[in-house]
Amino acid sequence: MSATHIAAGALVLLACIPDLRIRRIPNALTLGAAGVAIAFHAATAGVSGLAVSAGGWLVGAALFFPIFALRGMGAADVKLLAAVGAWLGPAQVIWVALITSVAGGVLGLLIALFYGYLRTALANLFSLLMQWRMSGIRPVEEMTLSGHRGPRLAYAVPIAVGTLVTLWLK
Repeated sequence: MSATHIAAGALVLLACIPDLRIRRIPNALTLGAAGVAIAFHAATAGVSGLAVSAGGWLVGAALFFPIFALRGMGAADVKLLAAVGAWLGPAQVIWVALITSVAGGVLGLLIALFYGYLRTALANLFSLLMQWRMSGIRPVEEMTLSGHRGPRLAYAVPIAVGTLVTLWLK
């Protein structure tokens, strides 16, 4: 296992702690980790390392930005995936995002089941899709993070699962 894999794994595990406790991931962790990753790659692989790391950061940020723009995800989650991308590069962060999305869906269903919220969650999903079909894709206030009253998923956990599974599969 390489230093970059250890750093990415440590990052996502550390991010789970405040996300589970206070539902926030500090900028010092996400932006700091991204900065250290870019500097590390530049120092160890020169300009090409810098390019791969910066590219991974951009791809990671771009993958979850649309969900953030629709107010379905917090900015810290976007920055966390971007920081993972800075450590792992563009190709691997795509896999992290795909596996994270599956893990987030499964964990979301489990949380909805645990809180007796599954029927409401499925009805909300149907309503959201119908709203988007009728008036285009845009935030629906009562279903955004700020307007939502149901149980919440600390998304650092699925990001950690996606990162660790990606590293394990590599």
